[in-house]
Amino acid sequence: MNVVIELRRHLYILALFAKNSVISQMEYRANFITGIFVEAAFLMAKLLYVVIVFKTNLHIDGLTPDAILMFMGTHILLTGIYMGLFYNNFQRLTEYVRSGMLDLMIVKPISLQFLVSVRYIEVGMPIPNIIAGSVMVAIGWSASEIPFTFLNVALFIAFMFIATIITYCIMIIPALLSFWFVNTSAASEISYSVWDANNMPYMIYNKWIQRIGTFFIPVFIITNFAPLVVLHKLTRVEIVWAIVAPIVLFVLIRVLWKQAMKAYSSSNL
Repeated sequence: MNVVIELRRHLYILALFAKNSVISQMEYRANFITGIFVEAAFLMAKLLYVVIVFKTNLHIDGLTPDAILMFMGTHILLTGIYMGLFYNNFQRLTEYVRSGMLDLMIVKPISLQFLVSVRYIEVGMPIPNIIAGSVMVAIGWSASEIPFTFLNVALFIAFMFIATIITYCIMIIPALLSFWFVNTSAASEISYSVWDANNMPYMIYNKWIQRIGTFFIPVFIITNFAPLVVLHKLTRVEIVWAIVAPIVLFVLIRVLWKQAMKAYSSSNL
C-alpha cells in the first residue's frame, strides 16, 4: 500500500513539474518556436537515412525497408522522449554539482534522484521527433502487415517503457561521473555516439557486438526490441532479459547514485 501511495505521490509531482515547465516555456514563446524549428531541421537530416534505405531497397537479415522504417521510427520517437524528459535535467545535474546548488535540493522532502532527473521537462523540442517517429512506426507497422491487435500494441508500449528506463540508466552515467571528475564531456560524447549508432537494426553489426550491446551494455534493447517483439523475432531468452535488464540497470544506477552522494562535497564547504 505504501508503494502505491508513493507512486501516486511521485506521479502527481511529475505532473506538477510538467505543468510548471509548460508555463515557464510559454513565457518565452519565440524561444519555444525556435527550438521546434531547430529540432525539425536536425530531424530532416536524420530522415535522409530513410531515403537511402528505400532508394537502395535495403534488406537487413530478412527485414524489408518497411520493417526497417519501424526501427528508425522507434529510435526517433525515443530520441524525443529522451529530449523531453531527461536531456536538460542531466545537463543541469552537472551544473548543480559544480556550483553547489545541489545543497538546496538535498533538503527537499522528496527523492533527490527523482527531483534532479525530471524537474525540468522540455515541451517544444521533442515535438518533431515524437510526431515523426510515431508516423514512421505506424507506416512501417501497416506496410509490414503486422496485425493491429491489443496484444501487439500493449507489447510495443511495454517495450517502449522498458526502453525509456534503460535510456535513463545509460544516459545519466556521464552526469553522475561529474561527482568525481571536473570534465565529463568525453563520456557524454561516447554516450551520444552509442545512441546515434542505435538508429538501425542491430543486425548490421557482427555477432559479438550484438551480444555486447544486448547483454553487457544493453543499448540495443532500446530501439530494437519493441519492433522485434511485434515482428515475432525475439527469443524467449531475449524477452526475459528485456524484463530483467532495466531492473538490474536501475539497481546499479541507484547504487552509483548513493556512492556519488557520498563523494559529493559542497562548494560551500
